[in-house]
Amino acid sequence: MWHKIIYICIITLVTYILKQLFSETPNFIKFKSKFFVFYIWSSIIAIVLLPFFVFNPKNVKNSLFASQIVKHVTKILEVKWHLRNGKVLAEDRGAVVVSNHQSTIDILGMFNIWHVADKVAAIARKEIFYVWPFGLAAYLGGVVFIDRNNSKEAYKQLKVTSEVMIKNKTKIWLFPEGTRNKDFTKLLPFKKGAFNIAVAAQVPIIPVVFSPYYFINRDKNIFNKGHVIIQCLEPVPTEGLTMEDVPDLITRVRNTMDAVYKELSKEVLSALPPNYPLATVD
Repeated sequence: MWHKIIYICIITLVTYILKQLFSETPNFIKFKSKFFVFYIWSSIIAIVLLPFFVFNPKNVKNSLFASQIVKHVTKILEVKWHLRNGKVLAEDRGAVVVSNHQSTIDILGMFNIWHVADKVAAIARKEIFYVWPFGLAAYLGGVVFIDRNNSKEAYKQLKVTSEVMIKNKTKIWLFPEGTRNKDFTKLLPFKKGAFNIAVAAQVPIIPVVFSPYYFINRDKNIFNKGHVIIQCLEPVPTEGLTMEDVPDLITRVRNTMDAVYKELSKEVLSALPPNYPLATVD
């Protein structure tokens, strides 16, 4: 008796999920499935690569190798990434890369251009480390996890990372907004950590701007196919600057990135058909 009830419940649940997945109307299950596919694929790759990463831990080349496999999931998500002025990232030198932060899939954008930057140490909040197996693989792949609630420890960790950056000509990638930006009209205020590192190490800052994810809207459960432009701006030198110059440096870099963000927004939105169900419009 009970096994029949369980069987019926499972069939009903599966039928409901499939109906939602193939529905033309945006819904919670269809929306979450896109992120679920990304997580499952990343986890599978992490499990496969973990044994290899253990023999060469904390090497940024591990992340480079993994990114070239994981990035193909974007074909399933139907998101295309277009890199502009990539030669700036390709230069073999230590630098601090700063980019805007909009969604979890920002990392997929990074994966799609990781091979251009080559040696990259991404900075992430420590909570991501506990999302296993992805978090463990990321740690072994050279991702630096910091505790945002402990500024002293975070600073020490970033200081050690900056020394590696100079020695090994590695680029440190940070999101100066500090959190995901839900306002698609402008960038959030920048935190000073990335700029302090660049000035202390006297290395250039490379601003990277991702165009708005017009195809994603969490409130409306929308995740359509989309196109993202990743614009690399010219490096901002920090040679000769001191910590007293950091506030002005932050303002200059943010204003430049914000202006480019708005230009990219106009470009991607103007290319959409008139009847496109724009996800960023309430």
